Amino acid sequence: MHYWDYGFGGWAGGALALISMLLLWGGLITVVVVLLRRFAHPYRGGHDEAMRILDERFARGEIDKDEYELRRSALRR
Repeated sequence: MHYWDYGFGGWAGGALALISMLLLWGGLITVVVVLLRRFAHPYRGGHDEAMRILDERFARGEIDKDEYELRRSALRR
């Protein structure tokens, strides 16, 4: 008997190796996807910030309803 066949030899060892590799790569891909979703929206905050400023200007009376709606529709494009 060869020393590398001791324990999990044959098809059971191959199946265990395959499952281990699938778990490893699946875990790494999951970590990458979670990190990308968490940190990959640089422009989204800018849009929200612009809408917030527009809402504040309208609430303070700096712009009228027509200008508010015009700028709001431009920001949504």
